[in-house]
Amino acid sequence: MPLSIARRFPPRDDRGPLRVMFIITSMPVGGAETLLVNLIRRMDRERFAPELCCLKELGPLGEELAREVPAHSRLLCCKWDIRVLSRLTRLLTMRRIDAVVTVGAGDKMFWGRLAARRAGLPVVLSAIHSTGWPDGIHWLNRRLTAMTDAFIAVAGPHARHLIDAEGFPPDKVRVIPNGVDVDRFRPRPDVREDVRRELGIPPGAPAVGIVAALRPEKNHELFLRAAAKTAAVHADARFVIVGDGPRRNDLERLGGELGIVDNVHFLGSRSDVPELLAALDVFALTSHNEANPVSILEAMACGLPVVATNVGSVSESVEEGNTGYLTAPGSVEEAAARWSELFSDESLRRSMGQAGRRRVVQGGSLDVMVRGYEDLIREIYDRKTPLAARAPCDSLKCAV
Repeated sequence: MPLSIARRFPPRDDRGPLRVMFIITSMPVGGAETLLVNLIRRMDRERFAPELCCLKELGPLGEELAREVPAHSRLLCCKWDIRVLSRLTRLLTMRRIDAVVTVGAGDKMFWGRLAARRAGLPVVLSAIHSTGWPDGIHWLNRRLTAMTDAFIAVAGPHARHLIDAEGFPPDKVRVIPNGVDVDRFRPRPDVREDVRRELGIPPGAPAVGIVAALRPEKNHELFLRAAAKTAAVHADARFVIVGDGPRRNDLERLGGELGIVDNVHFLGSRSDVPELLAALDVFALTSHNEANPVSILEAMACGLPVVATNVGSVSESVEEGNTGYLTAPGSVEEAAARWSELFSDESLRRSMGQAGRRRVVQGGSLDVMVRGYEDLIREIYDRKTPLAARAPCDSLKCAV
């Protein structure tokens, strides 16, 4: 197969919707995957025709999306399956794709961009959702920088990380903040007591929760150790863990060793996260590294104060003393102290929750994120088709 296939792409005004392929490994229940579901669902169908490609299995969210948009899967058989390049190139050509967006680092970022180049696509984007392991960008992926039109960061500090640590050209790094559906994620006092009864949380018991896949980088160990320290002061406190993953058995064992089995609720993956958040008093995130985690935005949109480790771009969402508290990475004592402080001050919880909700509605809504992707794809397509009417995209300039 030649390096690239010669294809004619008419100006946007002379054609139908732009066909956009989002390429990811799989679609389990997770932050980046949920963002992708919301993005695909909200794209303007008069201007864009999105499709999904999972190099491996579709996963739960992929199967859900497959009922709404064309979805493709199982193109990659194993780690070193180089035939994925010809399969993916053929798929992009047959589906007459105009733009590729790879989601996350690793294999999908490498094979997706290489196949887009071979298929001669005018728009090639890479959306990055983390800062380091397990989403580190290796040298092979850096070698494809020249054939990438833009790298999408989720916040200003994340953009600086992509430039300073990953070495991407500043003029190719764009910021599109993560966003959440502020109509779905909103304060729900009407369901609070019903959900607490379902979960077995006693009336009046303070509750703090975390929503994150049970993976090492999320550092649920810190959450459980802070829970044990908090329970020594608030014996009736409850600690809710939403998410599943490879660390579940180890974390349940740790909860037993810490003597807090009766206080901890492992809920696994759930589709009713807005309702579960209504049962909490405080939201926590204890990660080793993050970019701009959607779980924090969801909690803030639901009117919860947030206590999170000060990593990545978390400080752009959690404003110290206003929407919540930032703690030193790895500090059990700080996390437990902040939880206890908020448990004891209902007025403070309410004011922080209201401030967080306002912050998300103004700058972290799903509509802002979707518009960012749509504008960027249109801008680059127009640049690559000289006769097209050009629409500048000033709002996406990287704030670094």
